[in-house]
Amino acid sequence: MLTTENVRKRLKEIKAGVYSDCNVKSNACRNWPEYEKELSESIRSAFREISPLIDEATKCIKTVKGRGPIRKLTLKQRVTLLLIKELVGHSNRMMANMLVVFSMLNDIDVSYKTIERLYSDPEVAIAIHNLHVLMLKKKGITHADTSGDGTGYSLTVSKHYSSAVQKRHDKVKEVKYGENQLRREFVYKFALLDLNTFMYIAYGASLKSEKEAFEKAMEMLDSLDIKVESIRLDKYYSYPFYVDKFQCSKVYIIPKANCTIKGSQKWKSTLKEFMKDTESYLQEYYRRESSEAAFSADKRRFGWTIGQKRTGRIYCAVSCIALWHNLLNLNAS
Repeated sequence: MLTTENVRKRLKEIKAGVYSDCNVKSNACRNWPEYEKELSESIRSAFREISPLIDEATKCIKTVKGRGPIRKLTLKQRVTLLLIKELVGHSNRMMANMLVVFSMLNDIDVSYKTIERLYSDPEVAIAIHNLHVLMLKKKGITHADTSGDGTGYSLTVSKHYSSAVQKRHDKVKEVKYGENQLRREFVYKFALLDLNTFMYIAYGASLKSEKEAFEKAMEMLDSLDIKVESIRLDKYYSYPFYVDKFQCSKVYIIPKANCTIKGSQKWKSTLKEFMKDTESYLQEYYRRESSEAAFSADKRRFGWTIGQKRTGRIYCAVSCIALWHNLLNLNAS
């Protein structure tokens, strides 16, 4: 029988180590030479794919010329320049593998301001979204077992997100009411990862909270023709409100210590699954480590800070990182 007392008792057993530790790091015995070889090939493959993908993403975008000077760059050149700008300089390994990309930018001579404005170009934003959808279709993702998690990118080099999480825990995931918005420290990102392909299905960003980033990711998910078969969420989302958003999906969460069985039928059925075979349930839940691994890989490749200052440009930079992540995993086996 499902009772609040039994659920809380099971949580105490997990904390006491009664159940085996399913949270085993997958890269403990990683073959690093093979990893470097695979990474190099994924980078080169991404650069071969990017030009035809941008062609397809931009060919259907039509705009009406308004006031102002004629643009020096085509839409394809603008998108390409923005993506390369996000990539250049973050890694010597990246630079060694991306020399072929510069052939895509022949005869382009623009100022720094022109590049800066690419982050707030609405046509570029549409093209980036189209690229995201095209890559998911090319990968053939229609049904997905997923992991959802949030992270943050620092807006100043004096603050590091992971250090702030260690000190403030979940309190760092949202801006306190009344806090000076001119002193923004982080941009929050939530991403839904397909566990089979290691690609982001949907993502969202917010300067206010990880919760708002989650809501934006769900809006993106609703616009895609992808069915979520299962999802794994951390304790920040261990509430009936979040579980109820995935009525047709199997949800894996670890309830909070003070949880109750009060809630919707979906919440109760999720707790029943948790109680029925806790060890198997935990094995599925801890597959969400893939989200943490994806965020870690992104920050190693593209950096842990966002250099933009305006809100729209910050969000655009986050989208570019997600796009590069998917591009690098597009042809992975």
